[in-house]
Amino acid sequence: MRLVTFHNGIEPRLGALWTGMVIDLNRACARLLQEKGEPRATALAAALLPPDMRAFLEGGEKSREAAQETLHFVIENSSLLEAEAGKPHPGILYPEAEVTLLAPILNPPKIICLGLNYRDHAEETGQPIPTEPVLFSKYNTALIGPGADIVLPRVSTQVDYEAEFTFIIGKRGHEIPEEVAMEYVAGYTIMNDVSARDFQFKTGQWMVGKTFDTFAPLGPALVSPDEVPDPHSLDIRLELNGEQMQSSNTKHLIFKIPQIIAYLSQIFTLEPGDVVATGTPSGVGFTRDPQRLLQDGDEVVITVEKVGELRNRVVRSKE
Repeated sequence: MRLVTFHNGIEPRLGALWTGMVIDLNRACARLLQEKGEPRATALAAALLPPDMRAFLEGGEKSREAAQETLHFVIENSSLLEAEAGKPHPGILYPEAEVTLLAPILNPPKIICLGLNYRDHAEETGQPIPTEPVLFSKYNTALIGPGADIVLPRVSTQVDYEAEFTFIIGKRGHEIPEEVAMEYVAGYTIMNDVSARDFQFKTGQWMVGKTFDTFAPLGPALVSPDEVPDPHSLDIRLELNGEQMQSSNTKHLIFKIPQIIAYLSQIFTLEPGDVVATGTPSGVGFTRDPQRLLQDGDEVVITVEKVGELRNRVVRSKE
């Protein structure tokens, strides 16, 4: 499944992508339950498939199974695919072009980022290869979705891009062994770890340069693990105005996902909806000669094999 949070012109909703369409999973589930003769279809659908991604993830396996069943129901049920005049069923199916995709999760409990997790990136920045994960965080106010604008703050002149393969936690856990860590992954997505280098390196605390508003583009979808059999063998690349700036593969991650989960969970409890960005490969703008930092009007496109494409434009702050 490719799960999304989308705005239907009224409110954010939980959806699934399917052949150019967005399925409203909550409303489709209610329709499915009505077809089964369930007398409290709307209430049961709200419990199984709430319209909020975080609440959906907190529902665990029952919610995931309900989403899968609902998706199959919509695909197989022609009465949902065509309403009057052959148009998509109102309220259940939307052409993707007619809705706005938001960040897959709008209110994650935590946004956790790894630094220097590709050897070539550590080398290009002149940093030693880490022996333990290098961690920092972002705040939720940094989140934006695909197609939204990255805003250059007035106070920074050195805003940079970073392509990052990202996973989202699917269930609560503490002190999770590496051997079972992948069971805690709800799915995969993409983050652009936008960074104000002049603020990042003012002190030893990176976060100040990492969590400006709009500095965490995330999306386009949360892709379920069954669609990504090997998350450690995915091509990742970033293009700036059509020019390739970063190109690597997740096989080059220093700390793989099981190691990351085991390490994080010995420090704090992981919760459904936690976002974990695994780090960026070489090719960032500030290490280039000459430097290539983000400018007003730029377009940044990150592609991760089997996961999708995250596209954002860059604009100057009007404040």
